[in-house]
Amino acid sequence: MPFNITEFQSALFGGGARPSLFQVTIQNPVAPISNLKTPFMVQSAQIPESTLNVIPVNYFGRQVKMAGNRTFADWTVSIINDEDFLIRDGMERWSNAINGLRTNLRTARFATTAQYKTNAVVTQYSKIGIALRNYNFIGLFPASVSPIQLDWGQDDVERFDVTFSYDYWEAGEGIVGQVTNALFS
Repeated sequence: MPFNITEFQSALFGGGARPSLFQVTIQNPVAPISNLKTPFMVQSAQIPESTLNVIPVNYFGRQVKMAGNRTFADWTVSIINDEDFLIRDGMERWSNAINGLRTNLRTARFATTAQYKTNAVVTQYSKIGIALRNYNFIGLFPASVSPIQLDWGQDDVERFDVTFSYDYWEAGEGIVGQVTNALFS
């Protein structure tokens, strides 16, 4: 059947997920006080990407493609800047602890990767507030803290981006993860 709106509507479970129903938590190891505001001030984020690299193998003039290693692209969040600069200060201090602005050295308290890397979670919610799915970022640290544009001609709230590098992500939990685990266990 080429077109059946009723079948489409019944296949679109819950009326489709909404991109505005999410929350981000980041465990800042340098400035943990900023963790309290992060879920409220992260305005945008992404469900993460991952890519399987392709290894081409030639055989008798034909290319056969084999799966290679998985890579994880950096993850960027946009954060609303409050007048207390709590999250901005926390991200700058975290970055500075990894590599000092003046000294070009790592802070002794964060000498190992286990000390400066942390975890983060982005949670997608349903329209009635149920956690549908969590994405857990493992081994995360800020690679870039963007500038904040100042402009006399703007009447807006400041925002800035933080781009994180991380080792990998895991999906699950939430209602979708529970259903998936039940189906495939």
